[in-house]
Amino acid sequence: MLLKNYRLEIFNSQCNPGAMSVHCFAHLDEDVSEALPYLNAVLGGFEYIKEPPTVVFRSQGKLITVHGRKIAINALKDETEARKIVEWLKREINEAWEKRDEIEPCYESAPRPRILEILKRLPKTNCRKCGEPTCMVFATRVAEGAKGSDDCPELDERGKEELDSYMKQFKLDY
Repeated sequence: MLLKNYRLEIFNSQCNPGAMSVHCFAHLDEDVSEALPYLNAVLGGFEYIKEPPTVVFRSQGKLITVHGRKIAINALKDETEARKIVEWLKREINEAWEKRDEIEPCYESAPRPRILEILKRLPKTNCRKCGEPTCMVFATRVAEGAKGSDDCPELDERGKEELDSYMKQFKLDY
């Protein structure tokens, strides 16, 4: 087991102190840098940075960054959600490391959903029924993994199929 322990630090945004969400750092007791290309291969990181080794994921509206000695996660509901995600990452890191002989390491970023491609598949009514002020904002939230085709009440079945088909190529869930 590569990663055994971490210390969780939960904090509010300094630039938006009134925000309802919190952020967290998981300070890792062990350096997981060597496991990151394997983790990237398994999970298909949104972005991979070679120096220093870093993998970035976007999932359900959260930005998750895994460094050698730290995991950073934004837009969390609370400490329970933070622990859930960090424990999931701990399992994924350890499993990727244990199976590294079977995994081809990946030093590249995964393809990213294009906001304009998502917008093309939306009705573009700016109806706000989805809870967002515009279809462009909704498209951005879809690209982040925070929204999906079912969250757009104005999208017909054909539109949902087209959007789902486009988004299927991108891994965005944990």
